[in-house]
Amino acid sequence: MAQQISIFIGYDSRERAATNVLIDSLIQNSSAPLAITTLVTPQLEAQGLYWRERNPKQSTAFSFTRFLIPHIVGYKGWAIFMDCDMLCRGDIADLWAQLDENFAVLCVQHDHQPNESQKFLGEVQSAYPKKNWSSLMLLNCSRCTALTPEYVNTASGLDLHRFHWLSGDHEIGAIQGGWNHLVDVQDPALAEGSPLLHWTLGGPWFREQRTMGGPLAAEWFAARDDAFKLYD
Repeated sequence: MAQQISIFIGYDSRERAATNVLIDSLIQNSSAPLAITTLVTPQLEAQGLYWRERNPKQSTAFSFTRFLIPHIVGYKGWAIFMDCDMLCRGDIADLWAQLDENFAVLCVQHDHQPNESQKFLGEVQSAYPKKNWSSLMLLNCSRCTALTPEYVNTASGLDLHRFHWLSGDHEIGAIQGGWNHLVDVQDPALAEGSPLLHWTLGGPWFREQRTMGGPLAAEWFAARDDAFKLYD
């Protein structure tokens, strides 16, 4: 039996278009079966898994819900988490192939030091070590047992996003291959071969940011049109 790839996507109602285009791009480019789950905050609240109040520095509804994934899957196996403001160009099976039992989590280890004070829709831009590391994670869920609902709902945002729930940075592996390219943050030349684009500052699904990323915005609109075209 072919192994399916477990993917969790952070969901924010303001980014429904982004979420749906991302899902289609994952499906269209994958060589393996996918099990895709969206982390919808009201659903997690209804299940008694999430109850923390929204933090003024929390820019999306899924800022902290991503850390519930190991609990949701029973602390077994592996899972991918990704923000919804992404577009997949490559085969997600290539990312899945990087699973490494030597680590509790793998991520792209950016050195993102934002200069701006705001990002999309006027949301606060926060600067901290390991910025954007948690926006794409390969989670070895059996080694993430510290992420109980009680911990996720009470720990500080910095403790969660800086991986203080691990015993140390030696438990964090590095994703290779140009995944999680930060649009309008990293060198645009690096976007050419990236299998996964990330509009971390806000994407073309927001009216005020229709051209964010220049030609990459046009690529997103093309992907949207392809995802929602009627069968002829």
